Amino acid sequence: MSDKQLTPAEAQDAFWKALKSSNTGMLGLDQPGYLSQPMTAFQEEGSNSIWFFTRDDVELARDAASGAAACFEYGSKDQKIWASLRGNLTVAPRDQAIIDRHWNPVVAAWYPEGKEDPHLTLLRFDGADGRIWVSDGGLLKFAFEIAKANMSGTTPESGGAVDVRL
Repeated sequence: MSDKQLTPAEAQDAFWKALKSSNTGMLGLDQPGYLSQPMTAFQEEGSNSIWFFTRDDVELARDAASGAAACFEYGSKDQKIWASLRGNLTVAPRDQAIIDRHWNPVVAAWYPEGKEDPHLTLLRFDGADGRIWVSDGGLLKFAFEIAKANMSGTTPESGGAVDVRL
């Protein structure tokens, strides 16, 4: 951030707030050759767990069945928050309360039989660590910083980045 050091707590707060309003990121296993895929993320308040709806017949669910190191990459819609998180991904036991809490028309579109669809599966990502970038300005500030840097031979001030332990 421009005139003070970004703390891990500030970065995490900004990340969780952004994830609540813009909740799509890239999820994949932390393995050579494994490609991440876009997934909609749902945070459980008061925890570092992120939940994902998927089907039991997809590669990611099969590969995470016994738990696996995973990565979640995130960029907020307004491009003010970016995160690269590592943690553990597991197929979670079916939890009707979590399904009910996060069910919406977009999720429903993937499950023809609704909340009782036999292929409906929950993945749970438990974050361990990572890095979060927080930009303290919008597009105009970014443009100003780029112009200033080019005119003065300096680098732009674009916010802060901090390593976090979740």
